[in-house]
Amino acid sequence: MIGRREFIAGLGGSAAWPLAMRAQQLPVIGFLHAATVESYVPNAAGFADGLRDAGFIEAQNLAIEYRFANGQPDQFALSAADLVRRQVALIVVGGGARAAIAAKAATASIPIVFVLGSDPVRLGLAASLDRPGGNATGVIFTTTGLMDRKLALLRELVPGLTSVGYLAEDPQTHISDVGIARAIEDLKSEMLAAAGARGWNVIVAEVGGDRDYEAAFALLAERRASALVVAPSAVFANDADDMTALAIRHEIPTIWPRRADVTAGGLMSYGARQADAWGQGGRYAGQILQGAVPAEMPVAQSTTLELVMSRGIARSLGLTVPPNLAARADEVID
Repeated sequence: MIGRREFIAGLGGSAAWPLAMRAQQLPVIGFLHAATVESYVPNAAGFADGLRDAGFIEAQNLAIEYRFANGQPDQFALSAADLVRRQVALIVVGGGARAAIAAKAATASIPIVFVLGSDPVRLGLAASLDRPGGNATGVIFTTTGLMDRKLALLRELVPGLTSVGYLAEDPQTHISDVGIARAIEDLKSEMLAAAGARGWNVIVAEVGGDRDYEAAFALLAERRASALVVAPSAVFANDADDMTALAIRHEIPTIWPRRADVTAGGLMSYGARQADAWGQGGRYAGQILQGAVPAEMPVAQSTTLELVMSRGIARSLGLTVPPNLAARADEVID
């Protein structure tokens, strides 16, 4: 796997590639990520492998111009417009739906490959999954339909669980992006239904544009949430270190959506293996560089799920990981 230091060091040398590559008439990919370099690093090897499968290796026969918005929405449109001005061969977008929407708004002609956990049809990125019909296609990974399973996992780890917190973005922060706001509401409805079927009480904490996680966790602790489910969110992915630290400080056993949240100090994660989705995204990018047309490329669906646990964090919370649960995990971090 590509390490954080190695990847960031590589970015430092990439600035000189585009001009040299263009002089050789070799392709340049524009890369727009909504969050930070750190949030992308766990998936970088997958993307590189996908490109390699299609015959492309960064710094050898193509260059990549990276733009990381660091969770700042006002940077999405600016970065997308900058990549369009540079006349890149295609734009790869990840880290959140709003960045993909910004890229789509910036160009109707440059091909776009997105890697998302959202429905691109609902977001207006594609006419349909089978035939996107425009300049954008890509890969979607699973984020819905997982709540009941997450609650079951928490129940195995936290005996006597009857009250659970749910931490999500406030949909009002996406009021101008109806598709995103609706997706946030749908996930909350799924959570409430799954907990309601078990007769559990749910404490909902929603984080607004101020990203006041301190207040959200204080609310969960005050209302005595015995455990917590964190919703998938590009914003939360950007702030994983702060959020996992708060979960430990307030001693709330938490299930997160990404493996990277566990490596950042979280207890447990269950969700899509995003590196797989990025691998397919790399292959799609390579195919487009070879002449494939996005309008005719079905949106791929990456459905592989993974369960990751931290035995050390469990111990710090006074929990014992049942042997049968550890045996079912894809990875247990000690």
